[in-house]
Amino acid sequence: MSKASTKTVAPLDEVMLAMDVVDTLRHRQDLVTRELDGVAREKQLIERLRSVYHQQGIEVPDHILREGVAALAESRFVYEPPAPGLGTSLARLYVGRKKWGRPVLTLLAVLLVAGVGYFGVYQPMMRGQAEAARIELTEGLPAQMDSLYQTIFNETKVQQAVTQADALVARGKAFVAEGNRAGAEDTIERLTALRDQLRQNYQLRIVNRADVQSGFWTFPEVNTDATNYYVVVEALDPDGNVLSLPILNEESGQTDVVSMWGVRVPESVYNAVAADKRDDGIIQSNIVGRKSDGFLDVEYQMPVLGGAVTQW
Repeated sequence: MSKASTKTVAPLDEVMLAMDVVDTLRHRQDLVTRELDGVAREKQLIERLRSVYHQQGIEVPDHILREGVAALAESRFVYEPPAPGLGTSLARLYVGRKKWGRPVLTLLAVLLVAGVGYFGVYQPMMRGQAEAARIELTEGLPAQMDSLYQTIFNETKVQQAVTQADALVARGKAFVAEGNRAGAEDTIERLTALRDQLRQNYQLRIVNRADVQSGFWTFPEVNTDATNYYVVVEALDPDGNVLSLPILNEESGQTDVVSMWGVRVPESVYNAVAADKRDDGIIQSNIVGRKSDGFLDVEYQMPVLGGAVTQW
């Protein structure tokens, strides 16, 4: 290789001296601004630099001083921050990752878990519940209505029950078509009550116990000149168990579920029952009526006036 093509590498100590010269010039801005206004004064600047270093006990060769002055002019050994931009911002973020990395990763993990829970679990569950509710409303509830209707049709012994069931089913399926779940469920409750009423089998008997009145009379509020007479009754199934039944109170207009209530009877019946009890303390003719399986209403065995009260 020729001498012309061989590049001379400066020793490390000379490079360090050149860097120190540049650093000295940067810290002596008053000197730089005065002396570097013109190239012709470069020698004067070098002399002053030599003097500065000589005062410090350092002998710096002229070529090093010239190299330092040239390096300052060329901005060598000077750090220039990178220009603002996307790359610079990303680099700074990467360098500072120890500060923000863990919180960001934690947040991302929380978002990931929440996303999986919401989109992977909650939404499918809600869609499944909505679909199950739709199927129950459009298929399950109508099927229950049809089943109850068929049971009523098979078990009833009176046309009245079939007529009521027909009306209830038609109303219930109209609710289904409207998407009215509450109305459809109410229809099923009414059909169930109608079926249970058909299946009831009990005797309506006058209560004859020492601690309970067997009859009483009242003055109706709508006509204080009249008197209503009642006998107190209870319903007993074939096993002798007392039943609680829904009874319409003619005074309040409300239906109460009770185990004893007063049935309104003619005065003559009331007097006959009272006389029967006064005779020996026992009411011999104590059967008011009978409710048989397959029928809706009680078949009365003594005259009644069709009203009842649940409180007296």
